[in-house]
Amino acid sequence: MSICYLNGRFLPVGEASVSPMDRGFLFGDGAYEVIPVYSRRPFRLDEHVARLANTLAAIRLPDPHSAEQWQAIIRGVIERNEWEDQSVYLQVSRGADDKRNHAFPKVMRPTVFLMSEPLVTPPEAQRQAGVAAVSAADFRWLRCDLKTVALLANCLLRQHAVDQGCMETILFRDGFLTEGAASNIFVVRDGVILTPPKSHLMLPGITYDVVLELAARHGLAHEVREILEDEVRHADELWMTSSTKEVLPITTLDGRPVGDGKPGPVGQQMHAFYQDFKNTVMRIG
Repeated sequence: MSICYLNGRFLPVGEASVSPMDRGFLFGDGAYEVIPVYSRRPFRLDEHVARLANTLAAIRLPDPHSAEQWQAIIRGVIERNEWEDQSVYLQVSRGADDKRNHAFPKVMRPTVFLMSEPLVTPPEAQRQAGVAAVSAADFRWLRCDLKTVALLANCLLRQHAVDQGCMETILFRDGFLTEGAASNIFVVRDGVILTPPKSHLMLPGITYDVVLELAARHGLAHEVREILEDEVRHADELWMTSSTKEVLPITTLDGRPVGDGKPGPVGQQMHAFYQDFKNTVMRIG
């Protein structure tokens, strides 16, 4: 059984419990992070802790720990679990109150929870074939840049894909691409990599940053700009990116082939660059 952290204690995850009056349970009132770990080294830990602090500040939830304390807790979870590559989930809720009240409690005692799971990336056969996606209107709230635990809309949108035997749902708002239900989306047209700019309508992904850095480092043509829905539907290539999916080609959208229906050369090149970066930087620290 994996070892988790709950409010100052390391314990088996099956023994952890939280009050039913916790605002994370009652209202989805909290923030979270997911931190990939390679060879027991958390990747870009400073950036994850900073993004957590930004979300907590935006939802007016006092940060219960300093950056140094967060790093120590995260490393403590990593050390106590068996996997070399891990996915560490971190959640902070506003804590339990003595009544159910939409207004924030006057005294806040945040609930801090961390757990770890094996970091599993797509099998090679899946990457070679590509995956299917569907599309949907992005009906989420207007602060998608905040990594909050209130993810019901994302869950519904992801289930929309699952119900149709697909991997992901690509989201459009007012005729423009935003992101996937649980990923960032990249488009390739005429050899140019395109992705939407960071805004309040999408989550600023760490893997998103890595892909753009690799494109710049290796001289791949790329643009960060607003992308019309029509450009997505007539793309030569589509990819989804996240810490678990890495760079995964999407070869059909709404039952129609993307490009020639096979993973494209730009995505294959980016995947190779990403794997090299993972082995020479992420695993080394």
